[in-house]
Amino acid sequence: MNQPIPAILLTPEDPGADDCLVLMEELSAVLEEITGSSGKASFDADDVRGPMACFVVARDAAGVAQGCGAFRPLEPGVAEIKRMYARRHSSGIGSAVLAYLERQAAALGYQAIWLETRLVNRRAVDFYTARGYVRIANYGKYIGNPLAVCFEKQLPII
Repeated sequence: MNQPIPAILLTPEDPGADDCLVLMEELSAVLEEITGSSGKASFDADDVRGPMACFVVARDAAGVAQGCGAFRPLEPGVAEIKRMYARRHSSGIGSAVLAYLERQAAALGYQAIWLETRLVNRRAVDFYTARGYVRIANYGKYIGNPLAVCFEKQLPII
């Protein structure tokens, strides 16, 4: 018997809102456990505010925040994914957040999305690879960092 897919509500929110801060703290704790780094030094909330950026929260049918994600402008035509997180037992949240961010980025005229994660974070590496992201040379502050792995996905022209 097939289980119904739970409702997921995706809404753009300010990264300084309480639910956003809670989700990002959870993400930081998980990253610290997996990689030894919280990732906080690589995120500035102001980067995901503004007309060419987005921060989104995923809520379940009861309105409880279950995940988040963001993108910021990186270079002309390229957005960078930041602070992707889905609570461990929240089925479909990560995929829904990522698909939302991809649609929003494409609608804003971005041609590609880039992101960085750590090689040791196999769950994230497998997640992005399964969703069409391909490995690229490390960019920006990740150049020369053997612990980092960078990915890209080309976006459809809207």
